[in-house]
Amino acid sequence: MSTSPLDRSQCLAVESIPGKVSGAWVFPDTRLPVAAIIENLVDLSVEEVMEQFQVTMKYPTD
Repeated sequence: MSTSPLDRSQCLAVESIPGKVSGAWVFPDTRLPVAAIIENLVDLSVEEVMEQFQVTMKYPTD
């Protein structure tokens, strides 16, 4: 069974802009790569990651 790549083009929680952080997926209005958060979740809780990166949870609105 093959899996298709995840299409994030309609996801409001992340964005990829050529020339911004080399086109990496980042959180909107930041330069914080999504990969940095995921990598840190291996060793830290969500609350610890939020504190370390000084971010809060924000839910996109329609």
